[in-house]
Amino acid sequence: MRVVVGIDLGSTTTKAVLIDEDGQVVGRGITNSRSNYEVACGVAREEALIATRFTSLQRELEKLGKQESARKEMIHEAFRMELYLDELAKLTAQVGRVLKGLTYVGSRATLAPAADEVLATMAEEAPQLFQVGVARKSDFFRDLAGAAFVAASEGVSVRRNVPYERLVGLFDRAVLDVETQLTTHSFGDLLARAARRVLSEDSPETQAALLEAVERVAKQPIEELTFVGTGYGRQTLPFPKDAVRSEILCHGRGAHRVFGGTRTVLDIGGQDTKAIQVDEHGVVTSFQMNDRCAAGCGRYLGYIADELNLGLHELGPLALGAKRVVKVNSTCTVFAGAELRERLSLGERREDILAGLHRAIMLRAMSLLARSGGVENELTFTGGGCKNRVATKGLGELVVQNYGEGITPDAHPDSIYMGALGAALFGLDDIRAGKPQILPTFAKAAEAAPAAQ
Repeated sequence: MRVVVGIDLGSTTTKAVLIDEDGQVVGRGITNSRSNYEVACGVAREEALIATRFTSLQRELEKLGKQESARKEMIHEAFRMELYLDELAKLTAQVGRVLKGLTYVGSRATLAPAADEVLATMAEEAPQLFQVGVARKSDFFRDLAGAAFVAASEGVSVRRNVPYERLVGLFDRAVLDVETQLTTHSFGDLLARAARRVLSEDSPETQAALLEAVERVAKQPIEELTFVGTGYGRQTLPFPKDAVRSEILCHGRGAHRVFGGTRTVLDIGGQDTKAIQVDEHGVVTSFQMNDRCAAGCGRYLGYIADELNLGLHELGPLALGAKRVVKVNSTCTVFAGAELRERLSLGERREDILAGLHRAIMLRAMSLLARSGGVENELTFTGGGCKNRVATKGLGELVVQNYGEGITPDAHPDSIYMGALGAALFGLDDIRAGKPQILPTFAKAAEAAPAAQ
């Protein structure tokens, strides 16, 4: 299989999309943007490659029959668990190095057994996270491992009389180093381990047939023709300048590719909001961006989540329980915490305050849409903000109020990948135009590095 890779390096998440030579999406990947952007790009790319191979596995299993095709999700969850356990092994090794670096020997002697028990508990409880049908709050290792480490530490710290803060501090120090290491995993080994775990109770004949399908998928070559990057952090991408495109152009083209009738694109990302107008070919004709700061963007909501000691993904569902919409005077990230605390002290419900915060963000977005040219046709909502149900619902209501009932915002489940899709489409243009192949440094390093076992 020959593919083109588009990567969108955002302030919060990094996305990768793989398309084939016909322009069809064959794989998507996402990870949290960490301090090492090259690693973030490499992990997103590996996630997209994994998704591509699972698409191929689905086709192989379908050939074996409907019953075997249903195993794909079971194998996928088992694969995610094997990957998690590999990352957990790296975390365990790094925690050991952090402990060795402690200058006070007494602290090391106290903390080491407690940390070992916490990490062992995490490994024992891993299967509970990766069952078919079980919803996870996040698929990022840092989030999953962090929640599991904190939960296990609560009990261990009491039983062993170890300071809870110092125990959790080991994770905070170790995970930073784990996240900045780019490890190339052996897809074939992980998939085989996952398949054997799922097939352990099947007959030898069934196991043999399914493992042969797994082996065929693992050996299928994937040739990356070229890479194109975009996103908020595009200037820091480990790409040559010729392989970097404007995120405005990429979001416009990606949205138009999925929704051919769209003429307006609203992208709410972590650090900026963009209102983009495109023509019938997906070419940008005008745009407007928020000015100077992250007010009204994902980072603003992230700050509010921190103030409430909640996850960012929890704000939308909580706001759905609002009984009234509290008017918010400022969407400045700097003053957000102060106003939130003031509203809470006055007895306002969290749900009602959050509903007001979401509406304030959407009002800022509507102002950008008006300045960019308004909404006259199909509107597509992209970026991480489109996963927030309250934001999507609020945008739809405001669009109807301002532009009539004939316009309904499109919010695709994979709208967060629109920028990476647009980048990949520009890469496909380059290949068809005969431009030379571009492989960033992390892709070259991954080819040369031995796979993790």
